[in-house]
This record gives sequence, structure tokens and C-alpha cells, in this order.
Amino acid sequence: MHGAPVRTDDHHHATAPPPEDAAPMPRRRSPAAWRRGVSDRVRDASGPLARQSFMVAGFCLLTDVFTLSYEGADVYPAAYFWTFLVAIVLVDMALASAARLSGVVAFAQTALAVAGTLAAPHGVPPPDLNDTGMLIAAYRAGAWLSGRSAVLALCSLAAGSIVVRMVGGTDLSDWRSLIFGAVKDALLAWLVGRYTTARGAHIAELEQRAERERERAQQALADAIAEERSAIARDLHDVISHHVSAIGVHAGAARLGLSAQEKSPVPAALAAVETSSRAALLDLRRLLDFLHDNPAEDTRQPGLDDLDELVHAVSAAGLRAHVTVEGVPRKLPGSLDIAVYRVVQEVLTNALRHSGGTVDLALRYEAAAITVTAVNPMSSGVRHRADDTPHRGLEGISSRARMFNGVASYGPVPGGTDWKTTVTFPLDCS
Repeated sequence: MHGAPVRTDDHHHATAPPPEDAAPMPRRRSPAAWRRGVSDRVRDASGPLARQSFMVAGFCLLTDVFTLSYEGADVYPAAYFWTFLVAIVLVDMALASAARLSGVVAFAQTALAVAGTLAAPHGVPPPDLNDTGMLIAAYRAGAWLSGRSAVLALCSLAAGSIVVRMVGGTDLSDWRSLIFGAVKDALLAWLVGRYTTARGAHIAELEQRAERERERAQQALADAIAEERSAIARDLHDVISHHVSAIGVHAGAARLGLSAQEKSPVPAALAAVETSSRAALLDLRRLLDFLHDNPAEDTRQPGLDDLDELVHAVSAAGLRAHVTVEGVPRKLPGSLDIAVYRVVQEVLTNALRHSGGTVDLALRYEAAAITVTAVNPMSSGVRHRADDTPHRGLEGISSRARMFNGVASYGPVPGGTDWKTTVTFPLDCS
């Protein structure tokens, strides 16, 4: 591959393509992917929810068994006592069953409460056999059931509460006590379950809405970035590439017209301009491919392997470059290799423009870093002009260094007439 071009103007500084390890632009998720994400979150929450259901059922079982042992041991015969004990174990552990069985569990809890009340001897107040289980059953019915099933479960629990109180001695004329008992034993817990489910659904809807908003914002940002990149690509193609092509064509025509003058340096200089123009067009094509998010498979960005071609190109343009390599060279990661090459290209271009025709370039490989150092003499008047013009090329060097947590420094050497640029890239942050 041809070497990269030597730029002759710091103001036309092309932005380097994104590093190879840069994060991709956000993309909109499909509805199927969104549903899969919701299903994954449901599965993730199902384990803790099942454990909590067993804990609740266990505490209900302990409470109801304790109540039966404390209040019912002296009320029921032994056969009834053990029968109700087994029944409590069954219906309370059913509180940990699937949500779709909440109506069946509510009917079972009601049947047990009514049976326990009817089995009590006449004139003996019946014990609170499974009050805790009925409360949780009412909550489950309100939380998990909907429509007719939820209403039937509530009616069953309320009717059971009224029957238990009537058999236990509450007079039918005391309808307020019967209704308040049904409200306390069934309706309140049922309403709490309905509220909890509605609140959970509302929170889930808010989370889904916020997620959709984030996705829309990310997609809008991605669209804006793509549009801006397309605009930059059009400008590069329509303006820069046209002028660079024209420079190459005119330089080639002029070189052919002067080829007879063997001792003249003009043909060599025009050949260097022609070569640099072709290399610039190659770089522009690569940049256009990256901006269109469609890099060609058989092209790559130049790296330190192309350093010899870069030095040859600047030498042909009149810069005497002395290159030294310290330490053991190693293969750098792709994006870091490109960044180091661009830094070297920039310092050589600056030396060509502002120095007396020479530059000392050193690449030092260390255990955890690579350092690029360039020293070149400054021509007269450079320091004054530097105060009045923007340092876009130097700012580009600093920006590339910061991308990899590196450090860049540049400026006149104290007490001398040389300009020194030093850039260090840590290898562990690439």
C-alpha cells in the first residue's frame, strides 16, 4: 500500500476514523427482542418470588397450627383435631401454589373455616381455625385473579366469614357486625391485593415507557450522527477529493512536460506531489468508507508498518528525517497503531513546513508505553506566527493522545531554536 500523504496545510486536518474498538452506534430493538427482554426479567424475578411465597405460606402454617393447638386442643375431639391439623397444613401450603389456583385456594380456606366452626360442640365458642390463611387467600385472589374469578373468590371468603360468625353466636339481626367482619376478613385483604397488582402494573408501564423513550433518544442520536457523517462524506467527496485529483493530474502532466530536463529538480518534486496526491485519494476513500459505515474488506488504515513509506514521501518533498527506534518493537493494537502513525505523520508534516529541512524522530518502546519524540529547528518567524494562528494539528495530536489516556507536550526547547514534540501512549490503556 502507498504511504500516507504529507499534508501541506495544518488547517485541513481530516479527522481520524473511529478506533476499531469503539462502541457501535445504538440501534433500535425489535418488538420481539423487547419481549424477550421482558421475559428474561420475569424469569429472573420468578425465583425470589417463589421463595417469598413459600415463606409466607410457612408463616401462615405456623400461625394457624399454633392457634389450633392453643385454642382447639380442648374444643375438638382427637380425631377432629388431627383432621383439622392435616387440613390446615394442606390449605396453608397451597398458598404457595401457582397464581392461577388462587380461587381454588380461597374456596378451600373458606370450606375449612366453616367446617371448623360447624364441628365445634354446641355452646362452645369455635376457635379461629385459619384466620391467617384466609387473609392471605383473600390477598392472593385480589392480586392474581381478574374478572369473574376474582369476584367469586371474594364472595366465597365474605360468605364464609359471615357463616363462621353466625354459627359462632352472632345474631343475624346484628348485620353491622356481620358486614364489618366480612370487610375485615376478606374485602380489605382483597382490595390490598388489587391495589398491589395495579401499582406494580403501573410501575412496569412507567419503566417500559422510560425504556422506549431512551431507545427513541438513542435512535435519534444515531440518526443525527449518521446524517452528519453522510454530510461530511459528501463534502469530502465533492470538494476535497476533486481538488486532490486535479492536483495529481496537473502534477503528472507538468512532470511529463519537463522530463527532458534531466538535471532539473522540478520533475522529482512533481513526481512527489503526484505520489502524495494518489496516497491522499486512497486515504480519502478509506475515510469515506468509514463515514458511510461500510469499510472495504481489503483496505486498512496505515500504521507503523508504513513508516518507511511515510519517511520516503517526506524526504522526496525535501525533509531530511533521521529516524531511530529504541527498545524492542512490538505489534500494537490496531487503533493504537493507527493513532501513533497519525501522530508521526503530523510531526513530520509540521517539520516540513516550519523547520530548516531536518527532523530527528525517535520511537521508544518501553514495557508499558510507547513514546514518539520529534525535534526540529524552527525557521525564522515561526514563533511569532504560532502566536497568531490556531494549532489545529497540535490539537489533533493532543486529542489522539487523550483518546488512549496518553500525554502530549510540545513547544520550543528552552534556551534554543529547536521545536520539540513528545507524545506518550500507555500500552495497557489501548
